[in-house]
Amino acid sequence: MAKASQPQDDLLMGDDITAAFLSEDEAATADENAEPAAAEDENWDEEPVAGQLAVDVYETKEKLVVKGRVAGVNKNDLDVSISDNTLTIKGTLSSGSEDDVENYFLQECYWGEFSRSIVLPVPVKEDEIEAVLKDGVLTISFAKVKQDTVKKIQVL
Repeated sequence: MAKASQPQDDLLMGDDITAAFLSEDEAATADENAEPAAAEDENWDEEPVAGQLAVDVYETKEKLVVKGRVAGVNKNDLDVSISDNTLTIKGTLSSGSEDDVENYFLQECYWGEFSRSIVLPVPVKEDEIEAVLKDGVLTISFAKVKQDTVKKIQVL
């Protein structure tokens, strides 16, 4: 006769999952400093830290392409620059007017300044760059410097 299945003792639940990723000292400290969940949310209005823009960087045969999601950002609020083979993208994401807001119940969206600097992985022609903002996606395309020719250097 088959035995009725019982929950396994080695399954982790809730806080046990978090504890599994902490050392014993960290888990003990976390338990001592635990506060009710509502108290943790009281700090949501602290001074914001500038957000970092997530990007994709890839190449084709002729171009290096950088794409980033900037949905909700006006192109006039974007600053894209290049210096010494480093691309910098800065902008501001505005949530609009909040004059009549009395209380937030949940605030997960990042609003404010963001930036990202990327050292480009291949040499590009800094005078052949195209930046397009379409459907909330900023696409920056660079013409790559051709490095097909190997220059022989004579050792003296």
